[in-house]
Amino acid sequence: MKHSLAFLTLLCLAAAAPAHAADERSSDGMEGVTRLLREPVRTTHGSVAGVPGRLAGVVAFKGIPFAAPPVGELRWRPPQPAAPWEGVRPGGEFGPVCHQPHQRDRVPHNRAVDLPDSPPMSEDCLYLNVWTPAASADARLPVMVWIYGGAYTEGAGSTPYNHGDTFAAAGVVYVSFNYRLGALGFLAHPALTRESPHGASGNYALADALAALRWVQENIAAFGGDPDNVTIFGESAGAAMSAALVGSPLAKGLFQRAISQSGTWMGLALAPMRSRESAERETVQAAAQIGADDLAALRALPAGEAAAKLPKQGMIIDGWIVPEDLSRTFADGRQNPVDVLVGSNRDEGSFAEGFGPPMTLRRWQETAEQRWGAHAALGLKAYPAADDAEAAARNDTLFSDNLAWITRHYAERQRAIGRHAYVYYFEHEPPYAQGARNLRACHTCELPYVFNHLGVLRVYPDSSSPELALASARDAKVANMMQAYWVNFAKTGDPNGDGLPSWPLFRDLENGPVLHLSETPVVGDSLGPDKVSLYRRLYETQMRSR
Repeated sequence: MKHSLAFLTLLCLAAAAPAHAADERSSDGMEGVTRLLREPVRTTHGSVAGVPGRLAGVVAFKGIPFAAPPVGELRWRPPQPAAPWEGVRPGGEFGPVCHQPHQRDRVPHNRAVDLPDSPPMSEDCLYLNVWTPAASADARLPVMVWIYGGAYTEGAGSTPYNHGDTFAAAGVVYVSFNYRLGALGFLAHPALTRESPHGASGNYALADALAALRWVQENIAAFGGDPDNVTIFGESAGAAMSAALVGSPLAKGLFQRAISQSGTWMGLALAPMRSRESAERETVQAAAQIGADDLAALRALPAGEAAAKLPKQGMIIDGWIVPEDLSRTFADGRQNPVDVLVGSNRDEGSFAEGFGPPMTLRRWQETAEQRWGAHAALGLKAYPAADDAEAAARNDTLFSDNLAWITRHYAERQRAIGRHAYVYYFEHEPPYAQGARNLRACHTCELPYVFNHLGVLRVYPDSSSPELALASARDAKVANMMQAYWVNFAKTGDPNGDGLPSWPLFRDLENGPVLHLSETPVVGDSLGPDKVSLYRRLYETQMRSR
């Protein structure tokens, strides 16, 4: 998972947003919103003042600490309670973002830290943000909690693409939060395991997510949210974390629904989860190379040096938050009983097209065993090729098909325990400016449509045009439709609603059905019997090896 996610970063910048029904709120509703702006909201640690959102009827509360700064002796520990504060904390500025690499030599840049108005970067970064349309604390609106992607190494709850105005205007209380990244958020070490009362290390970012969700349970009602109607959702690395929380016993009862866009607990491909012991060995070797032979020396490293020189391990089986490979948890039906909405994009792997030597028919056939092991014959049946062009085309679909299978497998496992599951396949191709690299319906391409933020600076690998999308009635239709599906699911557990094409419940991998999202959505079959059979056999082989 670490290797596949390393290619993928989610860092969008939201610009203009369309008008919403929130602009037409009743005078009573507007009086309530005015009161939220005038009167601070009391949380468990202190009071916070709101500021007007970008859309009428929305109030934003930014930079709320949900845990103590994870610095000094708290580095590589589960988040501790935030210190209470006196007076009223202003809610107009985002908190610092977690340590991550600048990407000024990459197009696009890291939108979390490389914009002129990006928040400062600090190890003190455990802050969250709330956008609410509630007229009063009694509103009991559904809550959506966003988990950003970025290969476990980039991103922030303040990155402009994931500002929550459009979701709040659609009738939900929206929360974004920061989690620790890279080596500061995911690091296993024998000394950390020994000092833990749970005998665990690694996955500190998941612990941050759990702390944010507990904060939601304790505080969101004061912002007009319903703590008994919480949906978590995320993309790429955030999708993997969302799915892992569905599998984690520590997350039981913290949310009722989950959305995973382009990822599951396996990452972005069919793969086993990494063991803590393997990660610990890697950390010990890396620490020795920089002369940090004990935990005190590691904690004494400047945050930037620790982030740069220690391994970036991603999610692992830590023995506590993730007590086992979650494929086993889901296979045995021991995951949390929540409804899910999951899916992937048609051209997830388009960013990698052209990497490596050209795929020829001969190479396609000769590398079949390397690719599929004992199931090579089944693989060549699922991906037949008669010439070099067909071999190259089949090779280009492998990444996308692999990701499509694992998301549908996830849905199948939730259906097996009696929960609702809805599966999408994003096929809408955004507009591309002349001369731009056309990656079609690529990884991250769905994000401007889910957030209904078409005027965004696109992120790697998306090279489509914000200006053309923002001016397109066709793209506005897709954005309005997709956000409506997501909001409906958060409200009721069913994405369907008035004026939307019907989205049927998923049954299983063999029968689907899957909603193919485009300007005119259609209900289609699954991957086809040969591909489903291939990946199921690969999965069964993988499970036997655990």
